[in-house]
Amino acid sequence: MTNKKAYLQISFAWIFAIIVGAFILFLAIFGVIKFISTEQTIQDAETGKEIGILLNPLETGFQTAQSSSMTLPVETQIYSKCRNTGIFGRQIIQISQKNFNKWTETNIDVGFSNKYIFSENPVQGKKFYLFSKPFNFPFKVTDLIYITSSEQEFCFVNPPEKIENEISKLKQANLLVNDCSEKSTRICFDSWKNCDTYVNYNLKYIEKNNSRIYFEQDALMFAGIFSDNTLYECHLQRIMQRTKHLAMLYKDKEFFISNLGCSSNLNLIALINSIDSFTDSSDLAQINHLAENIKSENEIMGCKLW
Repeated sequence: MTNKKAYLQISFAWIFAIIVGAFILFLAIFGVIKFISTEQTIQDAETGKEIGILLNPLETGFQTAQSSSMTLPVETQIYSKCRNTGIFGRQIIQISQKNFNKWTETNIDVGFSNKYIFSENPVQGKKFYLFSKPFNFPFKVTDLIYITSSEQEFCFVNPPEKIENEISKLKQANLLVNDCSEKSTRICFDSWKNCDTYVNYNLKYIEKNNSRIYFEQDALMFAGIFSDNTLYECHLQRIMQRTKHLAMLYKDKEFFISNLGCSSNLNLIALINSIDSFTDSSDLAQINHLAENIKSENEIMGCKLW
């Protein structure tokens, strides 16, 4: 009887120890998973900030396009998002990285009020190509930045000579002219046949995904090609707001220099009012006409505003 009682006590002791050990092991595993998840979220946010910093050298103020690249240590998805609330809106970068064969999920947004990034959502890979172009309307407004993955291939079919020369100068490996492969995204300038995107360069519009957007200047053309239409229209709203506030500053400068005996009578008020009524890219042509006239007038003035 004594042996049986001792046997039961040992059995219960072992069972209790196993239960407690399993519970401790569960807590340890849960803690490690939680720690890894938290660390990954922090890493995703830090990567988003680092990408924003890496884009700074592309914003140089020069009049020609510039190209660069960045390579990340793991497979990464970059989401470029836009919010047009407030004065200048926000450029949002969100990062998801592949960890243990799974994509991380994070709700942390990294935001910038002075950047305009155009890309597919998401753009995925380890190596990414970036290039930028200045946007003048009629003065320098900002630099537009385009992000593509090295895993993507964009083939421009029969582009204008000006565009072909610019792509050649960029020397960006995933941008091709006419020599398309089966995996290429085809951007056509002469017809819709066998193409993913159609660009009417004369009438200044782009058609893809059964919808149309409008552009003025090559900087916006590339923006429309490399991004989805929703992102394009949102950033365009932000760019117009930036243009408006710069026009207001130049109007103040115009008043200041007129008091110094250097007159300049540019129609900046009309530009500001036109932007106030801006709704989407279909309004660009009218505003661009006004901007071109102001640019021409400024160039012949004895006292240039910019």
